[in-house]
Amino acid sequence: MSGPVEVSVVLPAYNEEATLRETVTVTLDHLAAFLPADSYEVIVAEDGCEDRTPEIADELAAEFDAVRHIHSEERLGRGGALEYAFREADGETLVYFDTDLATDMRHLEELVESIRTEGYDVATGSRWLPESAADRPAKRGVPSLAYNGFVRLFLRSGVRDHQCGFKAFDREAQLALADDVEDDHWFWDTEILVKAQREGYRVKEFPVDWTPKGDSKVDIIRDVFGMGSQILRTWWELSVSPRITRTTSLAAGTLLVVVALALMTVYLDPQSVLDAITGADPVIVGVSALVYLFSWPLRGSRYQHILERLGHPSDRWFMTGAVFISQTGNLVFPARLGDGVRAYVVKARRGVPYPTGFASLAVERVFDLLAITILASTVLVGLVLTDGTAGIAAAIAADIGTVSIGGETVDPAAAAQTALRVAAAVGAAAVVAVAVIVLNARRETDLIRPAIATLSSDAYADVVAGVLEQFVGDIQTIVSERGAFLRVGGGSLVIWTLDVVTALVVFVAFGIDVTLLLVAVAFFAVSVGNLAKVLPLSPGGIGLYEGAFTLIVVGLTTSPALTATTALAISVVDHAVKNVVTIVGGIVSMAWLNVSLTTAVEQSRDIEAETVE
Repeated sequence: MSGPVEVSVVLPAYNEEATLRETVTVTLDHLAAFLPADSYEVIVAEDGCEDRTPEIADELAAEFDAVRHIHSEERLGRGGALEYAFREADGETLVYFDTDLATDMRHLEELVESIRTEGYDVATGSRWLPESAADRPAKRGVPSLAYNGFVRLFLRSGVRDHQCGFKAFDREAQLALADDVEDDHWFWDTEILVKAQREGYRVKEFPVDWTPKGDSKVDIIRDVFGMGSQILRTWWELSVSPRITRTTSLAAGTLLVVVALALMTVYLDPQSVLDAITGADPVIVGVSALVYLFSWPLRGSRYQHILERLGHPSDRWFMTGAVFISQTGNLVFPARLGDGVRAYVVKARRGVPYPTGFASLAVERVFDLLAITILASTVLVGLVLTDGTAGIAAAIAADIGTVSIGGETVDPAAAAQTALRVAAAVGAAAVVAVAVIVLNARRETDLIRPAIATLSSDAYADVVAGVLEQFVGDIQTIVSERGAFLRVGGGSLVIWTLDVVTALVVFVAFGIDVTLLLVAVAFFAVSVGNLAKVLPLSPGGIGLYEGAFTLIVVGLTTSPALTATTALAISVVDHAVKNVVTIVGGIVSMAWLNVSLTTAVEQSRDIEAETVE
């Protein structure tokens, strides 16, 4: 090829041995009809094929000077293969279309010239404009129409057809947009069009004649649901995330708490709740504080073992102080800013690098999640095995009353008990899943990606596998040594058990008898309450914990003494005890370690931002 290349046509090819030769020759003929010789190239972007596509692409490249073959050893995904080929292309106008030639090639000149001479940044064919002629069977047309409707609604796109595989870009615009496009499979087409419009690029959509060829590589169930999740991800990225600042998070969380309290006064008498709180035995409430205080050295010891496995040994009491300070920061500041404080404290006082500090927090959170899962699931399974769900089912049935569906009476107690058994089965599966994750973390061979690959091999499966591998990687830092795993894992179970025991002691302070059922309910209430606190909507999760705790207790207990008023009062005292212990411990630790909480928050926020970048 002697002249400068102006137009690069990329053909994404995955197992296209049956059609590739014809597609390339047809493409060359149509390009030659309106472009000067040597001003164009055709790139076969062969994406980790398993058939003879690579050999055929090599033959075509040897036969035609205008043809190039770009090979990928591993599957990049449709979007990933296009991105790779566009970076390697020489032309200023970048074009691609599907190798099945479903779009009539008489539109190729309009596609190319929309960029080359008309000055558009992006051009795309459309099967959904009034002038389009598209023979779409219902099994393709209906999902496509619904999908494009959702994109237009949620992502505010002005394009009618986002997934038509017939597009062209100005090189400068495409390379600029590529940095912002996260998907590398089927959603790539949609994401680049949406973001081009958001960035103010000139986008042209024109009608095409389109005829389906062969079987679509889109799995209607897997890919439509997968792309639906990508719509939500992009909507969050473009429309929600930019508006979520620390100020708005705090304001929204405060508003939610105020609204919840206001609604609560409709159903509960605030004075009754206060009376119940003041009626609690103060001595027993003090005992609950001592029980909770005992868990803090265990938290410090656990964190000590985690950092030791990461190569930074320290002493238990310093680590206990660091945990106290960080948790106090979470109570005082919104959006869990206290989490980063710990990384600052261990760096400033023990020289632990910031990346290690943040990694240790991730490991701790993973073991917290595993502990909650195991405890809650074990309790639920135990209830079913001992027939402890009968009382819960009877209480639920009493609240619901008689239910009739289609003229037939349904036994709500039986239905509730069946639902609880199903939940127990899910819980048992969760325990097994935790065991598998831990066993996998102890092996050198990765079992996660091969297992997921048996279900799906596309980019969405890679994303899921990547998340799980990161999760397992955090666990692997601990489980590779049996002693460390027992200390950290066992410590996590004891820590969360003491959290529940604290709540049970508060129940006793209110004159509630502790039964096996109440123990099980307390495990659920405390677990769900702490999970609710993960949402950064209010400092310390105040309001979130109480709401979740009360709902669980009222919904699952059978004691007439546990009214909604009493359950709310217990949740308030339980959370208050834990917060008071945390704040007192934090103040003492800050004085001991000479740490300013406001300075630590500001420093950790800046360092965390730099670490992410």
